[in-house]
Amino acid sequence: MANIIARIRAGEISADPAIVISNKPGAKALEKASALGVKTAMIDHQSYADRAAFDKALDRCLEENKIDLVVLAGFMRVLTEGFVRKYYGRLINIHPALLPKFPGAHAIRDAWEAKAKETGVTVHFVDTGVDTGPLILQRKISILPNDTLETLETRIHEVEYQLYPEALDLVLRGKAKP
Repeated sequence: MANIIARIRAGEISADPAIVISNKPGAKALEKASALGVKTAMIDHQSYADRAAFDKALDRCLEENKIDLVVLAGFMRVLTEGFVRKYYGRLINIHPALLPKFPGAHAIRDAWEAKAKETGVTVHFVDTGVDTGPLILQRKISILPNDTLETLETRIHEVEYQLYPEALDLVLRGKAKP
């Protein structure tokens, strides 16, 4: 999130970071965004009776802030079908694997434990499945013989910092559509 805001501020991406939203109280992303002068909101999912009620609150916040594109970064909640359908084509996510391989919350560890020869990073449009939406960009990363899980995670995060801004720029310029 902070990387994307920095790229926007540097003029590399033509966008306005209108708001950073977290569903976790005390999230460092909120502190970082605030320090960068970006409006923040915390919508604690545990304060809602169910996923649909949380998504309604999230939707209300997005509408109040006139959000055109939702860029998920570290947002580890599955969104309801209704929410995804409303924002389809305007909702993107990054995933630390070469989808469709290793979907879900533990992709780096899953690739490591599977002794895969390569993994990577995917940016995709969000659809009603989990990590199944149309691809925007992917980048492969070889798993090196001397890698540890920690070094692999570090290398994947380095690629994420490059790939997500590239994909976001493609979407904003209309060069990537679902």
